[in-house]
Amino acid sequence: MTNDELKTAAEAYLAREEHPFFKKDVEALLKAANWTELNERFYTALSFGTGGLRGAIGGGTNRMNPLMVRSATQGLATYVNAAVKGGSAVIAHDSRNYSDLFALEAALVLAANGIKTYLFKNLRPTPVLSFAVRRLKATTGIVVTASHNPPEYNGYKVYWNDGAQVLPPHDKGIIDEVRKVSAYKTMTKADALAKGLLVEIEEEIDGPYCEMVKAQAIRPELFRTQAGKVKVVYTPLHGTGITVLPRIMKDLGIALSTVAAQAVPDGNFPTVASPNPEEHSAMQLALDQAARENADIIIGTDPDADRIGIGVPWKGGWVLLNGNQLGALLADYIFSSLKAVGKLPAKPVFINTIVTTELHVLIAQSYGARTERVLTGFKYIGEKIRGYEAGGEGWKYVFGGEESYGFLFGDSVRDKDAISSAAITIEMALWHLSQGRSVMQALNDLYEKYGLFQEILISKTFKGQAGLETMKAFMKGLRSNPPKKVGPLALVKLLDYQAGTTWAAGKVTKDIDLPSSDVVQFVLEDGSTVTVRPSGTEPKIKFYASCRAEKGLPLDQARPKVDAKIKALTEALDGMIQG
Repeated sequence: MTNDELKTAAEAYLAREEHPFFKKDVEALLKAANWTELNERFYTALSFGTGGLRGAIGGGTNRMNPLMVRSATQGLATYVNAAVKGGSAVIAHDSRNYSDLFALEAALVLAANGIKTYLFKNLRPTPVLSFAVRRLKATTGIVVTASHNPPEYNGYKVYWNDGAQVLPPHDKGIIDEVRKVSAYKTMTKADALAKGLLVEIEEEIDGPYCEMVKAQAIRPELFRTQAGKVKVVYTPLHGTGITVLPRIMKDLGIALSTVAAQAVPDGNFPTVASPNPEEHSAMQLALDQAARENADIIIGTDPDADRIGIGVPWKGGWVLLNGNQLGALLADYIFSSLKAVGKLPAKPVFINTIVTTELHVLIAQSYGARTERVLTGFKYIGEKIRGYEAGGEGWKYVFGGEESYGFLFGDSVRDKDAISSAAITIEMALWHLSQGRSVMQALNDLYEKYGLFQEILISKTFKGQAGLETMKAFMKGLRSNPPKKVGPLALVKLLDYQAGTTWAAGKVTKDIDLPSSDVVQFVLEDGSTVTVRPSGTEPKIKFYASCRAEKGLPLDQARPKVDAKIKALTEALDGMIQG
């Protein structure tokens, strides 16, 4: 855009934005004639994607601010009113900067459009929002969050009446309405409350949600007899988990030792570079506290409490398990325990994603479960759950998860749930400890039984307008000219999830029955896989690699073999990214 075009766009924004902070933000850029930054703010409008909004906080059409929230919510309101007579909504928010403001702005737009809106008085986890949509029989839901992104980001996710994130046809319908918006309706909070169009909620959802989590215990006697024998260190990473998890653990008899410096909700996340329980640095304070207190397990949840990380002691130190490892332990414990107590459905279902370890699938299948793999994004797991409810011929969803630390046990919630996952994880740990083995010993037993699996994730960030173009060109190149080898391993199969095709032995077959998605997956000669996927929420391309050793190979022999494969693939992928 030219400087004159940028000036016109900025002035048009300022004429509509009412919040003083965001107005001053853009006014300062205009006064300084900072055309480079103004271009980043106005070269495009923040896209309302299939899940909602996400972007850096600030003034401008390409930023998260009240004007963009109001405009997007007007589109949602128009769609809801066209789809359902007398529709309703539920809104929650996390601890990020301006999350409470954005939640209220969205609520007032919905209310002004005649949609009764339930708004949580204070911050609450994403899974609580999903639960609330179902409990209140709402048409739609919004949670204001940017998950585990850095503090400069915020956004919101949209849910439909089953409590899962929106999918076709609703996602496309909402996007179409958002694109048409030129003006929005809003009203004051006082008027919305007085007219009954805005209802503030808290305990009426907290209580039933907490009871639901506690009722999911498969072996409740473990909490009665073993709870006092386990020491748990918990960090909410300055987020929403602190609002419900300590309450649930107290009721179950588990004494949490909370990391005090990270227990206060704070959108600046002052103790971490990134509030992500996947990252060692984010969990460091919890690790230090666990070592001092001689704890048995560490639990960490991200700011909106849909992702969970855990740490366990091993050989005199501490190990942070990755999502694939925790998922394997949970799958084995859930299916084996349900079977042992006679509560495993006759037709159980397990679901994970195309970038998640196959070890989960092997474990679930060993208990007679139907297994399905879906695209990355928990909304696709939610979609499958709804499908089985509608006409699954007796099949019953039991458990599902993805490698990025997201799991869901049961179907009372329809998004990944770190709170209920924390409860079942602690129950799993109590079970293994009661049987005389540690959590790490239990994991190694699974590797002995099914084969050692190891996965890595490498991310490459591309910022700004130029970065998006680079990402597109990179993915196009992978499809048009795929590598013949990745490291020392020859490519034997290429799955293109955008085209729905598989290339193998020189032939292309259209055989992938999943929605089109910008994902390419390489299958290598030894069965290793590499999956390349641009992130849907961050300016990144993610590379997932999975290697395995043959079943039955002793771990002391399997580990060096798998380590060598991982090292070779890591070097090859680093070269691919740099090249």
